[in-house]
Amino acid sequence: MIDIMTAVMWIAGSAFALLAAIGLLRMPDVFTRMQASTKGSTLGLGCLLIGAALQLGDFASFARLVSIGAFILLTTSVSAHVIARAAYIAHVPLWEGTVLDERRRDLESEAENKQD
Repeated sequence: MIDIMTAVMWIAGSAFALLAAIGLLRMPDVFTRMQASTKGSTLGLGCLLIGAALQLGDFASFARLVSIGAFILLTTSVSAHVIARAAYIAHVPLWEGTVLDERRRDLESEAENKQD
């Protein structure tokens, strides 16, 4: 039974990683590519780590896998934020289908408040 659950988690993790790679190729701009890659790869790695924890079964391996998962969860969100902020400051063009640019609205209101 553990082998079946492990296989399901590994297949799900591999599918999420594949979807993240496809998202990197198919998305139109840096912001949507970044979102696809961070979400998909984090979910994929999480499933792979759960599968490995089920397969290995001892506490020491479980502790290591939880540490790896926590590190990845913390660093991917921070790195995605830094990449998005740097891309926006560098005036990387948004996709023409972008409906709302909340960051521009916030920057314009901050500039108006500084002028007053």
